[in-house]
Amino acid sequence: MSSEPIHPRIKTVRKHITGRGAASGWSKTRATLRGLGLIVGLVGLSAWGLTYGRVGHPAWARLRQFRYAHRGLHDTVTPENSLAAFRRAVAAGYGAELDVHLTRDGRLAVIHDADLARMTGRSATVEDSTSAELASLTLAGTDQTIPLLDDVLPLFESTTALIVEIKPVGGNHAELTAATMSCLDRFNLDYCVESFDPRVLAWLKRHRPEVVRGQLTQDFLRPGEDAGLAWILRFALTHLLGNVIARPDFVAIRFEDRGLGAHTLCCSGWGMQGMYWTIQSQAEQDVAERDDHLIIFEGYVPAGDWPKN
Repeated sequence: MSSEPIHPRIKTVRKHITGRGAASGWSKTRATLRGLGLIVGLVGLSAWGLTYGRVGHPAWARLRQFRYAHRGLHDTVTPENSLAAFRRAVAAGYGAELDVHLTRDGRLAVIHDADLARMTGRSATVEDSTSAELASLTLAGTDQTIPLLDDVLPLFESTTALIVEIKPVGGNHAELTAATMSCLDRFNLDYCVESFDPRVLAWLKRHRPEVVRGQLTQDFLRPGEDAGLAWILRFALTHLLGNVIARPDFVAIRFEDRGLGAHTLCCSGWGMQGMYWTIQSQAEQDVAERDDHLIIFEGYVPAGDWPKN
């Protein structure tokens, strides 16, 4: 008596139950897992190669002694980046962060914006103005004027410390960085240099490797955060891909963007020093210092001891 034909689906089930075909299936799975592992490994190596920086610079022993007043210790009557604001910072025992632009006649102006309108009411840029023209302007309706870097630096000789942000405009990164370093060399200072532009750090790496250098960053991929930059540049700056040429000593990130993976990799993974900007309350300070990050602060008076032992 002939047997009924076996349905193809039953054959398939029987094949798997009895183990026929299982070996080839497992081989394919293992091959897939190996492929995924290789991809993960390559991504990890790429992340390491692109983002790692320098650790253990001896200057940190001094630089870590201070909290840093953002653009000096300014308030409603003392304008930012003014000599008065820097004097207040030093008198209170704080370091300070300041910004440097290159004037048309090759001087170094301490002011945050390239556009002069916000702080002086003048419709012009720093880079298109001479130092004499800038000296005739007052800051935020006060009697304070835009200082030159060599006016500010004597305040910090043998006192506290400085974070100098270099702010290139129109491709002048090399000229601006060289001029800034030449000015800094004339004074007995504890300082580090930072910039959003990795080319500044690359210049320092090549010409002044002994200087502590830091990469500024934020989440440029957030809606409304394009800063007029192309998407690919915003991606690279957000994910610290410029570290491949800059090899910074520290990463200074906007406080609300502190969860970015590249920042975490640099600071928690590679052990680089971190900084947060701009800390605006005691609660934010407490978070920052629990993370062992230096702070650039404004709008309040920090409490508590620093550095922590």
